[in-house]
Amino acid sequence: MDFRGRTVVITGGTGALGSAVVEALLAADAVCHIPYLVEAEARAFRHRDRAGVTLHPAVDLTDEAAVGSFYAKRTGLWASIHLAGGFASGAIGEAGKAILASQLDVNLVTCYLSCRSAIAAMKQGGGRIVNVAARPALEWRGGAGMAAYAAAKAAVAALTVALAAEVAKDGILVNAVAPSILDTPANRKAMPNADFGVWPKVEEVAQTILFLASPDNGVTRGAVIPVYGRA
Repeated sequence: MDFRGRTVVITGGTGALGSAVVEALLAADAVCHIPYLVEAEARAFRHRDRAGVTLHPAVDLTDEAAVGSFYAKRTGLWASIHLAGGFASGAIGEAGKAILASQLDVNLVTCYLSCRSAIAAMKQGGGRIVNVAARPALEWRGGAGMAAYAAAKAAVAALTVALAAEVAKDGILVNAVAPSILDTPANRKAMPNADFGVWPKVEEVAQTILFLASPDNGVTRGAVIPVYGRA
């Protein structure tokens, strides 16, 4: 897949999956722009000093004006990959309105605002958008004990499919991936007795995202693709 000279935004690009996506994009000669809010994450980002990577500080992805301003400066935007998000578990009796609101903010609102601004930047030349849902977004019963998270990610899936139909006429193809539990250091620490071997690797999921965001994807839109590994 050839991204030579193409501008790509990666929200959540400093995270574990984000780092793998950025690495794959750099190997394909993309120009990567990564907005961030938490300075410690940016300092620890292993690609921060590589050619082809620009980090943009103090971009609050839940702030409509901030997101709009960031995307308005990305001339020639080809792809926008939305990995920003967060997880909260808890039975509904323990997770009140504040948890629900925070899950909607970090997962749905960030995705919605990024999609909206990316589309405005792409309308003249088309492009690609890739969102990240989750397995409970497709298999609702799997969201037991994490209903707020499942609801927020299901909304991301619905947004993806609806938006894909809305902007296809503009040459913008919108898709999403739905991972199960990703094999990351944080997940291994949280679930030390799990079988890590069946979890999808971030590098593998990155390759699916890369295809959906690439010029090689000429027809796939409105898909929410399971990337479950062997779990």
